[in-house]
Amino acid sequence: MLLSTLYLWLKALHVAFMVTWFAGLFYLPRLFIYHADAADNASRSRFSLMERRLFIIMSIGAVLTALFGFALLYFNRALLYQGWFQTKLMLLGGMAVYHMRCRHWMQRLAAGSFPDNTRWLRWFNELPTFFLLVIVGLAIVKPF
Repeated sequence: MLLSTLYLWLKALHVAFMVTWFAGLFYLPRLFIYHADAADNASRSRFSLMERRLFIIMSIGAVLTALFGFALLYFNRALLYQGWFQTKLMLLGGMAVYHMRCRHWMQRLAAGSFPDNTRWLRWFNELPTFFLLVIVGLAIVKPF
């Protein structure tokens, strides 16, 4: 297989697993809102189960996104010296923190610690949109 073809396959897999990761990042905080608003134990248990399963799937997506991203970097180390890519890496660090905060919320809700209202969770739910728009914009436009 030609190196250029391999690189394109690695990029395709990187993007595909990024979509998996983001699907979880978009939906998991919405489950937190439903979980916090649930009135009965059966619903709360069901939301905890759904959250755990989704967290596993999105974590696999995150790991594979990183794996294929590192493979791309192996073949194109020049990316590390480009400003847009350095900014993307910083944002990816923010996404990793967000991912771990999702784990924190999942554990907190499973333990029965519910917020007084879901306003913060509703704002928290919107952060992946920011990450997606900026990271994809940087990767496509390469503005600096």
